[in-house]
Order: sequence, then C-alpha cells, then structure tokens
Amino acid sequence: MERFFDIENFRKEVLNTIKDTSLTYEQQTYRLAKLAENSLEYPVDGNEFYDLYNTLEICDLDEGHAPYAPRYILPDYEKLLREGCEFLRLEPAKNLDEALNNLLIFYHHVPSITRFPVYIGSLDKLLEPFVEGLEESYIRNKIRLFLIQIDRTVDDSFCHANIGPEETVVGNIILDELADLNNATPNLTLLYEEGVTPDSFAEKAIVASMDSANPAFANYRYYQNDFGDKKYGIASCYNALPQVGGAFTLSRIRLNKIAEQSTSVEDFFENRLPHVVDTMLNFMESKIKFLVNETSFFESNFLVKEGFVKKENFVGLFGVVGLYECVEKLTSFSGEGLVLGSSEVADEMGIRVMDAVEKRVNSFKSEYSNIWDHKFMLHAQVGAANDIGTTPGARIQIGHEPDMYSHISNAAKFHKYFPSGIGDHFPFEETAKKNPAAVVDIFKAAFRLGMRYISSYGADADLIRVTGYLVKKSDAEKFRNGEQVSYDTVQYAQDALFQNGVLERKVQNANS
Repeated sequence: MERFFDIENFRKEVLNTIKDTSLTYEQQTYRLAKLAENSLEYPVDGNEFYDLYNTLEICDLDEGHAPYAPRYILPDYEKLLREGCEFLRLEPAKNLDEALNNLLIFYHHVPSITRFPVYIGSLDKLLEPFVEGLEESYIRNKIRLFLIQIDRTVDDSFCHANIGPEETVVGNIILDELADLNNATPNLTLLYEEGVTPDSFAEKAIVASMDSANPAFANYRYYQNDFGDKKYGIASCYNALPQVGGAFTLSRIRLNKIAEQSTSVEDFFENRLPHVVDTMLNFMESKIKFLVNETSFFESNFLVKEGFVKKENFVGLFGVVGLYECVEKLTSFSGEGLVLGSSEVADEMGIRVMDAVEKRVNSFKSEYSNIWDHKFMLHAQVGAANDIGTTPGARIQIGHEPDMYSHISNAAKFHKYFPSGIGDHFPFEETAKKNPAAVVDIFKAAFRLGMRYISSYGADADLIRVTGYLVKKSDAEKFRNGEQVSYDTVQYAQDALFQNGVLERKVQNANS
C-alpha cells in the first residue's frame, strides 16, 4: 500500500520510476499509472483497515486504491471465435489462421491487475475445431508461432491457459512445444480427470514439466463438482474462477500475524480473528462497490456490452496465507510450538483455524458475487513481496517438508477449504523424466485423497514454478544485477527466490 501525504513525496516517487534503469518503458508506464491511482484514498471509512494493514494482518496485494477494472477476467473466447467482436471489427473465425489472429488481437484488450490477460482460454478446446483435415506440420508451425507471440507480448506469467481433460491434437502439439520453447508465458494447467485423461497424455505432460515447469495438474472433477453447472477456468497462478466473469478483487489475511497480535488461543478465536475477517470482508465489499458503481468498466467496456463477461459472474476472493506459522504460534501458547505436517495436534489446530475462517467468510452476504450465492470464495494465496516469515496459503514451510507421501496427505486436509484455488509444487530430480508414470501415479493418489492442484518441475531446470507463476532463474539473476527483463513477474519473484527459500524446496525422487 502506498499513501502520499504531500505532493513532494509523490513527485519523488514519480521521478524515481522514470530514472529506474531496471524497468522497461512498459513497466515504467504501468508503475506511473499505479502511482496516479494511489494518489487517491481507499474507498473505506474509518481507520480499522489501515490499523490492521499496519500490523500486517491485512494485505490488499497492491491492487491499487481505486480499482477501475476487475482483478481477473475470464472472457467467453468461444463466443469470440463463433460470433466475432463488433468493437474490434473481428469476423467469426472460419479457419485456424483467423482463430489464432482473433485470439491474439482480443488478448491485447483484456485488462487485469497485471495489465495483461490472466486467462487466455482452454486452447485445445478453442482450436481443435479448426485443425481437422490439416497437415500436422502446418498446425504445429502455427501453434508454435502463436505461443511465441504470447510469450513475447504478454510479459507476465500470471497469464494462464488450460488444456484437457481429453487428449487432443492441439493439446499434444502444445505439450511437444513446451520444452523446446521454454517460455515463461503462458502458465499452463492440465485439467486432469482420471478415466478421461489417458495415462500416456498425462505422462507426456510430466515430461514437459521437467523442462518447462508446465503444465500443472488440476483435479478437474473436484472443481467441477464445486462449480456445478457453471463453467470455470484456471487463471493467474491457480485461481479457479467462473468463465464469462472472473474476480472483482483479491485481498488476504495473514493468519500468522493475527496469531502474533493475540494474547491466547481463546483471544485469537473469539476476538482477533473475527475482527480481522470482518474488517477484510467490509473492505472488499467497499472496493467492489466502488468498482461497480463509480468506475466505467461495467457500464461501457466492450467486454460487458457485447456479453463476453457478465457482472453477475464475478466473485470476490478472500485470500489466506500464513497457516503454518499461525499453528506454530497458537500451539506455543501451551508451550508446544507444533507445526503442520509434524503432528496430529498441529493439523487439528490448522483445521480448527480454517473451520473458523470458512464459517465467518461464508456468513457474510455480499451485494455482489451473485454466481457464488452472494458469498466470497476462499483462496489459498501464493505469497507476495515482503512476506518474510509467512508461508503461502496452507502450505508446509520450505525446509520442513516431510516425505512426499506425508506431505500430500497433510495438504489434502486443507484443499477442501479453497474452491477458488490452492496448490502445492514439487521439484523432482531427473528420475522423473525417465519415469513419468511414477509421478502420474503420485498425482492420482493425491487427487484421490482430496488435493485440488499439484505441479512438478525439474530441480535443475532454468524455468521453475515460483509460487504459482513461472520464472527463469537466469532472468531473476539478471534483474537482481540491475538488468532489464521483459517479464513483469521477475520483479515479484525476488523475495520468493532469494529470501523465502523457493530454490531450497525439497527435491523429490520419483522412484522413492
């Protein structure tokens, strides 16, 4: 959060941005726009929000003080290809070239918190109707160029595409190209469904992920059961959201900081946690109200006017981080100091915390979030800058991971709370590439236990999954040394990589 109390400090920050040699022109432009927005105050009354922000119990993830577009947008890309777009003067696509061209043009006009599209569709489903009868070499070349174009123009790996659960020609080609291209964008998820997704296709995805950190695996059926008859997509890091809509906002609470401000376990559950959750809920509602009623987006943006998104399909995302440290602090009141994954007592405390959060969040009735019964969705947030000593979501702290099977069993206890997304990431040594079937078996077992989302990547690869997004280690080093890097996400990865221990995750052996 930035607050400017005099014009000189504001001007100083503008000048610093203009002079920053590590930022590209586009990154400077985005930063300057954010500074202008943050010259306004948040649309909240009183000081409760600011007090809790200063104690680090609440975090707005730098969305800006006056949001003027939804944080995450999942447009109806099928409608685009089927009907075209009047505003962009695009005709319905009749062949593969026109489909790819329409998508690339459209992506340029989809806003988000990152200024780039965070969801570019289920690419195999979108493109498969246009490849029938074409030579594979022709299809491959077109899709390869399409992927290169996305990587070089959407400079942010929060951009997310989906494939699956069925095997397709387009899905296979995308998997084939991942390792060779080694692109950080787009982030990719395989919507996996046992009995529908062939083992050979899943194994191919595992092999690709060892070099490119893509794709991750989502438990398709679990999410679909949550969403019922509503279509969903995996966007941004691993956010499951309604299609033809998305998320108005995502803010989060730091459970560990709430525990630190509590005087006892009873104080945490009876006083501090309810107060912080309620303050956050009201803050989010105020932001959404401002976005819907005070800005022009839902009144005049072509995405709304032409039906590519609908206001009633947007939700609020209530984020959670720091469960690991929260449990350690709460159990320390009795002199134990236990942590998740180490004992049943610790896990039971974690479940008690999440039960309390879930109950409080679900008791709040929003004027908005129509598609989710006017409630906000819980989200296990992946972390952000300055999260020193705060583990993302409900994960086990890096450096304290148990064996993989115990790790998965523990994670599965908490995935049920987060219909809008939670995930765990596992680096593997080279045996995984030689034995992908073993990794697929691990993932199957994880999904049967109740995990929603899981990913793998090669421990020695340059491209890795940081928290939910992808970054090349070589790019992170360049930025650290003051060099410009086109990807925005490299900036956000600095703390995670070099202070929060992401590079020290426990490396798994597929044969163990």
